[in-house]
Amino acid sequence: MKKLLLSVLVIASIFTANWVAAAADLEVNTPAITALKASMQARHNQLSPFYGAGAIGLTKDGMIAVKDAAAVPLSQRGSLSGLVSAENADRANLYKEIATANSHPEWQNEIQSTFAGRWIDKAQSGWFYQSGDGWTKK
Repeated sequence: MKKLLLSVLVIASIFTANWVAAAADLEVNTPAITALKASMQARHNQLSPFYGAGAIGLTKDGMIAVKDAAAVPLSQRGSLSGLVSAENADRANLYKEIATANSHPEWQNEIQSTFAGRWIDKAQSGWFYQSGDGWTKK
């Protein structure tokens, strides 16, 4: 009985996550979302060479991470760390703001999961992303 209940809950959570992603307006726009997108776009130009060098990659949870610090000169590692932290903070706030703008703050995790897949789908050839337990080159 417990296994059946667990199976039902797992299946229900999968369908709920898909429904939330379908129901949420991911293109909603507020002043806070506009500011976050502008900040992320400006930072993208600084991050792009690090993606291309394989130093950073897209994580399966909708964030970015340093994948290979050795791919970056020692003098730039502190700067890269700051860029990654700032990007992840903006991404977390973006997911929160989109959920809030949809009047469903409880959807934040599902929205983040949906964006994780979108970021990976839109990644340029040669960039790394997390899949399974490791990194994959697109």
